[in-house]
This record gives sequence, structure tokens and C-alpha cells, in this order.
Amino acid sequence: MGVKINELVKEVKRTITFENLFKKNIAIDAFNTIYQFLAIIRQRDGTPLKDYQGNITSHLSGLFYRNINFLEHDIKPIYVFDGEPLELKLETIRERKKIKDDATKKMVEAQDAEDFKQAKKYAQLTSKLDAGMIEESKKLIKYMGIPIVQASTEGEAQAAYMVDRGDAWACASQDYDTLLFGGKRLIRNFAISRSKKVKDTTVTLDIEYVSLAKFLKNLDITREQLIEMGVLIGTDFFSGVKGIGQKIALNLIKKYDSIENIIKNKVKVGGKEISLDLEIANNIKNIFLNPNINKDYHLTKSKKIDLEKIEELLIEQHNFSKQRVENALERLRKLKDGKVQVSLDNFFKKN
Repeated sequence: MGVKINELVKEVKRTITFENLFKKNIAIDAFNTIYQFLAIIRQRDGTPLKDYQGNITSHLSGLFYRNINFLEHDIKPIYVFDGEPLELKLETIRERKKIKDDATKKMVEAQDAEDFKQAKKYAQLTSKLDAGMIEESKKLIKYMGIPIVQASTEGEAQAAYMVDRGDAWACASQDYDTLLFGGKRLIRNFAISRSKKVKDTTVTLDIEYVSLAKFLKNLDITREQLIEMGVLIGTDFFSGVKGIGQKIALNLIKKYDSIENIIKNKVKVGGKEISLDLEIANNIKNIFLNPNINKDYHLTKSKKIDLEKIEELLIEQHNFSKQRVENALERLRKLKDGKVQVSLDNFFKKN
């Protein structure tokens, strides 16, 4: 979910294409991406894709075909997987579970009533990612010759660090929390332009690019102030202050400079004084300013794509269409006889 600052980002975000990312290393928030596949790759009644044994395969389908697109465009993905969640995030996880449980009940009711439009709507809220799915995702990514980095805690924080260090050019995630973690460049909707239904309107999802430096300059605030705005609005680690949205938060921070000053001046919103524990606010700030990072990661150089392992995983284990997989693998074979079409010397070159 992340911090809600979409309205503030509008003025600086740009639309880009795959061609703009040619030969660039992109640190992808793996969990965020896999959850997207679980939500959108579904059958008519809203249920996810499954093999003959009833195992969910939406995530494998999404990873397989999207990664082929990346490699064909000479884009170099690096998947960053979350580590153990922070204690403060556990409450958010519990809340999300309740939402999923409620949505699952409504989805089943809609399916029984053969209202497949409603069933699909609720189904998108029911996605669950278990250890087995994570492990299989990692296997497929490795078989495709793509590096994986294991974060200590938050994948977005790890990706931001990798960009800062020069091992990646940008972070790819749907969540704007990446900016709070210091991600210099954020890419959203990281796929070939596609359309989706929003209410009764078809919306085209183009790849979005946001520069943190330009965003902060446009708002005339510092990154620390952006984080304090996040505390007021709400993040995955704190629910925020009731009645404060993104625009009110911006106005408050620009007027009073900090949460500490807001508290000292007993500022009111909607006629009610803002109630916020400064120690809690500082703890949240520290998560973003000083995240627990895996600094000892090693980017394994791209190996030859293991076509046989990909076939075994997708066709033999999960009953993917042999013809479709073979057609897709033929595209990979053209990438220098099964090798990722990149120079290994340039793969780790600082940007």
C-alpha cells in the first residue's frame, strides 16, 4: 500500500517507455511485483490461474512473460526480496489479512450467485503470497539468468540503497514509500503499456518515472520533511493522523517545518488538536532514514539461461501450455543462443 502522495507526485512524474531503460539495471521490489500478478492475472470468475493440482500459478506466468519482455529490450532486472517484517509493520499485515478474509467471503458469495464481475472485483483483494510461491518465484528468476538480492527487512529500502550505491539505476515499485527510503529514481507500472478497467472507464497504464530530487525541489521540502509528511498521512508502519491527507500534511510541514513544531504549537485540524506521540513519530522517521540494509549482498553475474529447468518448472510441474512456453522460450533462444543479451562488464558498471 505505502504512503499516499499520488496527488503531490502528479506535477513531476513523467511517462517513459522501455526504450528509455535500455541497458539499465532496475532493482525491482519483488513482493510488490508478485502481488500485482496474483491480483491481476485471473480467470473470468476472479480465481487465480492454477495447475491441475490446484496450485496457484499466476505469479509464475507474470514473472515468465514480463521478464522475457525485459530481456528482449535489453533491460537488466534485479529482483529484491523482502526480509523479516519490522514489528511496527505487523499491525498493517494483520489489517491486510482481515481485508483479504472479508474479500474472500464476498468473492465466494458472488461466485455462487454467478455475478462474475463482482467476484473478480473482490478476488483482486484476496491475494496471498506463501513461502512456497516465494521459493518458486526465486527459482524461475534464477533459471532466467536474473540476479536476486535478499533484503534484511524492507525490499524498497534495499533497492533504494542499491541505486544510491550505483548497482541499479532505478527502483521499480508501485509504492511511493521508495521515495521516503531515499530511492533517487522510482519507476511505477513497470511493464509494456497496458489497459485496465477503473469503474466504467478504460485507463491506459504507462510506465511512470519520478525523480526524488525533482519531487523535493517542486515541493520545496527536504527528504526528512517528506518522511514527516508520511508520518502524518500514514505509512505501512503507522496509520497516520485522522483528518490529515497529503495536501494538508504538505501545508503543515511547510508552515511549521517539523512535526515537533506542530506539536509544540498545538496545531488543530478540523477544530481538533493534533494528537501525536513525538517518540513514535521519531521511531517511524528512523525506519526510513536509517533502515536495516543488507550491505553484504552479491550480485551473481548473469549465467546462461537454463531453458530445460524453465520447461521442467512450468510445463512438467505446473501444466503450462507446452506450445505457449516453447514459443516464449524461442524468444529467449534468440538472445545470443540462450544467454542474457548484456555485457557482464557493463552489468555492474556504476551509473
